[in-house]
Amino acid sequence: MLSWIKTFAFLVFLFFLTSGGVNAEPVDTPWLRITSEGEKIIRFHFFWSKTCPHCQRAKPFVSKLSQSFSWLELNSYEISENPESAALFKTLSEKMGDSNFAVPAFLFCEEAVIGYLDEKTTGALLRDKLLSCRASLVEGDKEVSGQPAKAEKFSLPILGELDYKSRSLPAFTIIIAGLDAFNPCAFFVLLLMLSLLVNAKDRKRMLWIGGIFVFFSGFIYFIFMAAWLNLFLYIGEIRAITIVAAIIAIGVSFINIKDYFMFKKGISLSIPDSAKPGLYERIRGLMNASSMPAMIAGTIMLAIVANSYELLCTAGFPMVFTRLLTLHDLPGWGYYLYLVLYNIIYVIPLVVIVLIFTKTLGSRKLSEKEGRVLKLVSGLMMLELGLLLLFAP
Repeated sequence: MLSWIKTFAFLVFLFFLTSGGVNAEPVDTPWLRITSEGEKIIRFHFFWSKTCPHCQRAKPFVSKLSQSFSWLELNSYEISENPESAALFKTLSEKMGDSNFAVPAFLFCEEAVIGYLDEKTTGALLRDKLLSCRASLVEGDKEVSGQPAKAEKFSLPILGELDYKSRSLPAFTIIIAGLDAFNPCAFFVLLLMLSLLVNAKDRKRMLWIGGIFVFFSGFIYFIFMAAWLNLFLYIGEIRAITIVAAIIAIGVSFINIKDYFMFKKGISLSIPDSAKPGLYERIRGLMNASSMPAMIAGTIMLAIVANSYELLCTAGFPMVFTRLLTLHDLPGWGYYLYLVLYNIIYVIPLVVIVLIFTKTLGSRKLSEKEGRVLKLVSGLMMLELGLLLLFAP
């Protein structure tokens, strides 16, 4: 009987021993690692790309962060050249209930912080969230189970929330392009050309000339913006360049605002009076063109000449927009897609003018008062963008 009791006691001892051994087994999840000693290690996933300026800005802070907390395990992944890292990013994002995160992305404790401004803002936010997560784990209140959690979208000036899957960047593009579209120089040339063509009472010719002029106006503007874009992409994240772009935009805005109160007095970004006779002559040449090829060639040349002056009127908008665009981490084609969207919005008012003139055969010129108002509005908006680019890029 005694031997049976000893055997039973030994089996009970083995049961508790093995039970304790099971509890002591390491725990390993995407968000948490518990060592065999029972220490809870938070896994901090940092996803970035080589072409992302905000990612480069975040790197020193992330390195410092991992050295500050012994209970933090840093996992750094470059996704633009590493398919495995990109696949992991997608997998973890899907665990968060989303698969459209952009970089830099910080995933930990079932949360995500997207975007990085500086150590005082995004850095402080990350520290607070990590310390809160750590405290909850130590107290046993937080379960890191992999359930979907809402991502944290970090706000930046001008661009709003750095939630790149949202419509903030398209909306910003539409707003800036819409303001840029009311270009007094473009309106002046187009209205003048159509007013002279009205006398011919030829709707087909007017539609052809107006359509070609608008298309090449948008195309030339696209090339101009692409040049700015490539310059900024080549230069990269250099604060001095952003400051220079902001100062130029502010200078252009002051000139346009000045033109509202003192039109063409002093420096003015308008079509100079000395250039107008040449424009008139080119427009008359279109009216007298003897063949379709000659008319098309003449319209293209007029668009090129006219746009060289139009760029002076609102050059600040394309420069500021392309600089802000390069602060986003987008694929190469993504930048140009936004330029296409910008230029489609830019030519819409011009298309409307051509259609109205063609249908009504009306005659209308841009008055000095209307031109001054357009300059004031564009100047004020450009001033705001320049100041924000200068003080809160």
